[in-house]
Amino acid sequence: MLHVLHGMPSEAYFATRYAVLRQPLGMPHGSERLSDDDDALHAWFEVDNAVAAVGRAHVLPIDSDGSGVDHKGPGAAAIPPFGPLARAEVQRPAFQIRQMGTVEEHRRKGLAGQVLSALEEGMVTQYGAKTGFLQAREHAIGFYRSQGWVLIDEPYAITNIGPHRSMMKTF
Repeated sequence: MLHVLHGMPSEAYFATRYAVLRQPLGMPHGSERLSDDDDALHAWFEVDNAVAAVGRAHVLPIDSDGSGVDHKGPGAAAIPPFGPLARAEVQRPAFQIRQMGTVEEHRRKGLAGQVLSALEEGMVTQYGAKTGFLQAREHAIGFYRSQGWVLIDEPYAITNIGPHRSMMKTF
C-alpha cells in the first residue's frame, strides 16, 4: 500500500531508509535523517505491514542552487549544485528528490516507480513545481531514465557514498 505524508513519517520509514541507503555503506544511525525531514513530502510503500520502499521530496528555496550536505549531523559530505539551477536555466518552483530506496527482496516490482510518481505528483499539485532534480547513484540511473528523468552535469562522487549523476525532469 502506498502512503504519502507531508511532515515527519514513522520510525519504520526511517529504519528502512537507514537499512537500504546508509547501513550498507557503514554509516551510523542518524545519517538517514535530513534536517528538513519535518518539512518534506515523504512517500513509502508497505508490503505485509512492513516498509518496502521509501523516498522524499522538498521544494528548493528560490535562492538555492541545490547544493548542501548529505545528512544531518557531523561528518556530512558536501553535495554539489545542479548546473541548470545554478545558471537559472529552469522554471521554478523546483524540487529535489532524495533518499529513494527499496528493500532488496522488493526490487523490480514497481514499488519505487509508484513512490517516485507520488512524490512528483505531490510536488506539482501541492507546490506548483515546474522542475525536479535528483542525484542518482550510478546503479539507479537506468531506473530514473525509465521514469523520464534526464542526465545533466558531469559525473561526481559524494564522499562515503560513491559515484553519482545529477538528473532533471520538467513538469
